[in-house]
Order: sequence, then structure tokens, then C-alpha cells
Amino acid sequence: MTHHPPIPVYPIGHQSPQQVLKTVFGYDEFRPLQPEIIDNIRKRRDTLVIMPTGGGKSLCYQLPALFFDGLTVVVSPLISLMQDQVTQLQQIGVAAVFINSTLDHDEYVSTVDWLGTGEVKLLYLAPESLLRPETLRLLDDCRVDCLAIDEAHCISQWGHDFRPEYRQLDSVRKRFPQAVCVALTATATPRVQTDIRQTLGFRNENEFIASFDRSNLFIAVEPKTNLLRQTLDFLAAHPDQSGIIYCATRRQVDWLHQALVEHGFSALPYHAGLDDETRRNNQQAFIRDDVRCMVATIAFGMGIDKPDVRFVLHADLPQNVESYYQEIGRAGRDGLRADCLLLFSYGDVDTIQYFIRQGAASESQGRRERLKAMVDWATSGECRRSELLAYFGEAFPSENCRACDNCLKKEEEQVDLTLPAQKFLSCVVRTDQVFGISHIIDVLRGSRAIKVMRQRHDRLSTYGIGKEFSAEQWKLLAQQFIQQKLLARHMKHGSVKLTRAGWAVLRGKKVSGTPVETGGKASGHGVPSDETAAYDHQFFEQLRTKRKELADTANVPPYVIFSDRSLQEMATYFPHSETTLERLHGIGRAKVERYAGIFLPIIAAYCREKGLAENPKSSPRSTSASKSLKSRSQEVGERFRTGESLTQLMQAYGVKRQTLISYLERYVQSGEVLPVERFRAESRLSSETQDQVLAAFDELGPDFLRPVFDALDKSVGYDELHLLRIIYRLQAQGGEG
Repeated sequence: MTHHPPIPVYPIGHQSPQQVLKTVFGYDEFRPLQPEIIDNIRKRRDTLVIMPTGGGKSLCYQLPALFFDGLTVVVSPLISLMQDQVTQLQQIGVAAVFINSTLDHDEYVSTVDWLGTGEVKLLYLAPESLLRPETLRLLDDCRVDCLAIDEAHCISQWGHDFRPEYRQLDSVRKRFPQAVCVALTATATPRVQTDIRQTLGFRNENEFIASFDRSNLFIAVEPKTNLLRQTLDFLAAHPDQSGIIYCATRRQVDWLHQALVEHGFSALPYHAGLDDETRRNNQQAFIRDDVRCMVATIAFGMGIDKPDVRFVLHADLPQNVESYYQEIGRAGRDGLRADCLLLFSYGDVDTIQYFIRQGAASESQGRRERLKAMVDWATSGECRRSELLAYFGEAFPSENCRACDNCLKKEEEQVDLTLPAQKFLSCVVRTDQVFGISHIIDVLRGSRAIKVMRQRHDRLSTYGIGKEFSAEQWKLLAQQFIQQKLLARHMKHGSVKLTRAGWAVLRGKKVSGTPVETGGKASGHGVPSDETAAYDHQFFEQLRTKRKELADTANVPPYVIFSDRSLQEMATYFPHSETTLERLHGIGRAKVERYAGIFLPIIAAYCREKGLAENPKSSPRSTSASKSLKSRSQEVGERFRTGESLTQLMQAYGVKRQTLISYLERYVQSGEVLPVERFRAESRLSSETQDQVLAAFDELGPDFLRPVFDALDKSVGYDELHLLRIIYRLQAQGGEG
């Protein structure tokens, strides 16, 4: 790439951060905490930012950099990531460069010369490069206004990726005392946060910890019964989409990759056993959309800023919740729906236990505790999102997230599983509660396996009484029995034994659950998402082909040209002018000037061929004029107050009705008051049914929706319950009538 290209650099003048967000970056709204962080940095207050992977950390320092007269120096440990971010910034008209080992002599000199002009707004460096004497002398001749330290957990000796060079960044702080410092990371325990603050000399205030919730990720767990078949089924449900499959070992990566290729899927492997050039080429092919699927160990993913990863499949169990959360965080960075499926097996638990025993004794206790937390989460029957956030110390405000397998199961038809539960539990008891699930299934199905015969379990009354279910179906049932806490599994030995609830089932207590015929397909395929559902898929593919052609010519990843979301909106609103094109997500002035002449004729020709007309996207009110940095819930609440209906707001923001209701719920919970009758008018229920729901809230309380849902015999959906809960809370606080 060219390191000081003739890009159109737009002066921001007297624009507000909200206006710059749209004109430069092409976004209509900030993500949570971004406005507050940006304001803090602009006021030159040292800032610590804890924000999950995909939460929008980069914008927190990129946007303020445009307001500073001088240079923002960005410390990043990964060459691929810094090059990717510089490429994207140059595409939108921001003067950004990097200095690292990939530059030849002429490129280095050219970059230094451009820095000398004072035009460059952001300089990306690895910590090793920044600490070199020649780099520090170069920066002495520049005006350094901001030092942004990405992956700041590397500073701490308690962090999971400690780097000694990061520890020396305090000397750079002292060399440029006038520069505001911002430290950013996705993973930092309180201990690590304290270490970062102390090392960099930060005060305790000005720390921003964002929600760990990634609402666009659908999270599911299935028992691993047939890895290849389950993987093929999952990929078939995501045709032509980019995704990552994580495996625990190199051997598993090589086997699964080869099997996928033999079945006609576009895939490449990535693990530490491959040479550097092969790994680099494979990663590049994935980023450039030359291959759809990467089968990889956990070595893959750091520094991947690809926004359109539509799925992450874990073929093996991660060793801890932190690793799992970081890995699924690489999906859906563009805010669109992404599916995260974990295939769970107790065999994987036993394998991890083995490696823990082989490791350092001083680390074994901590690793066992983290593994237990991972297993408890994977086998829980409660909301995946709620329990995941709870692990990181955050409460989820709703009982049903509507975006995980367990929450969807709560709304599915339940069947009577009492008889199979009694068969399974009885077999556990008759084998003395010292065997694992696989052995119990062998006995139930009348297996002649050596272990069954040696234990003389073919003589038990439960031998062969479960042949009506396949081994895979019994595994699905066993998972439900564990989720319902009828059984407990010994972490070290893998044996299962009955709990008090399990003994109650043997005494006649009923058990309900999901039919095994539909179980194991809980990965959320076909569940509605927040992305534009009505876009023209045929035209989207045509636009994607053109984007790939332009990207290959420019030698950049396709998402640098336009994101998938931008193309989906083109295939929804069919813009005919630069003005309507610029209203779309992720399209600022630089991209309009660069690509309008290419894409607008394509859109016009398609509309003529299909007899379609432009369907201009509404601009959210005050996007260009507002000087304030309002949250989305504030914007929606104020517009609803002025008389706009949910239908009008859905069109304006391009989101589902339920999403708007959640915004209004947050608005009311913040203490604001809205007209109760407006909500009654928006409800799809009769006045009589509304009163019944409100009476149920009065009796059961508004904190949890499931008791109200059950009390109403599941006759009122959760969307309406959320809406009616707003009415109940407004009435309780004496809201407007």
C-alpha cells in the first residue's frame, strides 16, 4: 500500500463529534460509552477504557485525534491489525500511517517525510518500534497530543498476555507530558486495571467499563455427537458467509479442514505447526474473502479486524470462559447478526483435565476452577447471555435475551420426559453412580461393549430398556437432565450421580423438556435478527461481487471498500444520489466521493431492470445539527414523546419493534416519564388483556417476565410483556396518563 497517498482529507472545522461521526466515519450513532470517552479524551483527561472485543474501542481514540492539532500515537502489538486500521482510515480520508518492520527503506523515508509536514493525524507503532531512540527523536520534532495504548492489559504482569516492552511505556509518558494518554483493552480483571493505572500514573477516576453484552451474537451450545456432520449442517446454514471454526489441537484442525474441503467447502487451516508464510497467506486469504472459513487453533484471531465474520463454531471446549468470550467476540463486529455455536463434550473436559494435571502444580487449582466455570456455563439451562455477563460481574436486565438457545427453548413446546428421565436415572443408580454418561447410554441401549460385559451390567433390569432412542438422542436427553439439575457430574472422574431433584423424579415427580427430535438444532438458524431483513439478496450478491473486484484491484480487504451492512442498505433503499447514498450506514463523505460514481450507476441500472424506485432512508433527527451526544435510548424516547409511532421509528432507525421497546424501557428506567396512553395504543392486545397483564405484574412484580408469562398460560408474547411492563412502571411512579 502507499503510505502517504493522495487521499481527500476533510477538515472538520467547527463540527461536533456527532457530525464528524457521520461525515467522516459514516455512522449515525455512537455505541454505548463512546460519547463520554471521546469527550473525556478531548478534555485531555487520561482515560482507561475496558470495552469488549467488537465494542468500538478504536473509534474512542480515532475520532478525538481529528480534533487535536498535533499527532496521536497509537501503540499496537500486532502488525496485521495496525496495517488494517491504517488502510481503513485512509479510505475514509483520515491521514494515518504506520511504522513497522514491513516498510522498506524508501517507504520508511516517505512516511517520515509526511510526518514532518504535520498533516498526519495518527501514527501506529509497535511498542518495540516506539521505544527505539530514533523513533523517539522523530517524535520530538512532532507535536504529540495523544498517546493511545491498545491491548493495554499487556502492561500488567497479571494480564494474560504480559509484554515487558509495554511496561516501559511509562518513560514515553514522561517524555511527552503534554500528551493525554488513553489505555484500552477488552480483557482486564480489577487487579489488571489497578496495575495499568499504577504503571501509567493514572488517577482512579476517568475509567470507563462498557457492557460486555454483544446483543447481536446468538449463543448456543449443543452436545457434540457427530463433529463432522454437525459442522457440515452448521456451515450449510451459513452459505457464502465468513466464519471461524476453533479446534483444540493442530491434529483436529488438519483433520477437520481436510474433511470440509473434501465436502466442497471453502476452508483453510491455521495453527502454530504451519510455517510463517503459510499462516500469513492463509490469514490474508480469509481477510480478503478469497476463502470463507478458517479452521484454526486459538493462535488465530488476535489482530483480526474483519467486521463481517458471521459465525464462530467451537468444535472443542475452550479451557475457560475468558478465552471463549474473546473468541466469539471476533464475530459480528459490524453489528449484524452472527451465530456462535459450541459443541460440548465431556470427553473434552477430561482431556483438559489431563493437560492441567501435566502442567505446573502452582497453576492447576486456578485452571481447574476456570474450567469448572466453563463447564457450568455450557451445561446450564438458564439464559446463556445472563450467566456469561454475570461471570464478568455484570447483571443482564431481562430474564429472556431472545438470542440464545436456552431462552428460545423456554418459548418452545415442552413435552413430558418423565419416563426417559426415570429410565436414565434408574440406570445410574443400578450402576452404583460411579460411571459416566456414555456408559449409562451403552447399558440402556443394550450394548455388548467389553466394559458393559465385564461389569456384568448386561444382567441389570435397565439393560436394553432404552433402545427407542439413539445414542445421540440419549446424549441430548442427558444434557437436559444435567441442565435441570437432576444429575451432577464429578469434574475429575466424570461419573454422574443423582441430586435430590433426581431422586424426586424416581419417586414420581414429572419432568418436561425439549423433544429430542428437535434438540441439537438449537444453533438459532432462521431466528429473526436486527439486520435488515428485507434487502434484495440477489442485488446484494451483485454488489458484493463488485466490491471484491475493487478490493482486489486496490489490494485491500473488501470490507475496507464497504461493509456488508452498507451493501445490505444499498440493496434495501436503492439510493440514486450522493445525498441518499451518504445516509447509509458506514458511508461518509470520502467514500461518497470515491465510490458514488461506481455504485450509483449499478444501482440505477438494477432498478431500471427490475422496475424498482428509490426508497430513501430517513435520517435520524438531529444527526447533523445536534451538538449533544445523546444515547440511542434518549433519542428514541424523545422522538416517541413528540408523537412518532413505533412504526415510524422502526423505519427511521432500521431496527425491530422489540429493539425500540427495549430503548424505551431503558429511557423510562432512567427516570424519564412518557404518556401511558401512547403505549396502550401501541400494544397489539385488547384493553381487557392489557388489564390482565398489568394485574399479573401487580401480583408477581415486574422484575422477571417468566412468572408473568407462565401465569398467563403463555398466551402473551415477550414483546408485549416488555411493552406492558413499561406501562406498569409508569403507572407505579405516577406517570403521564
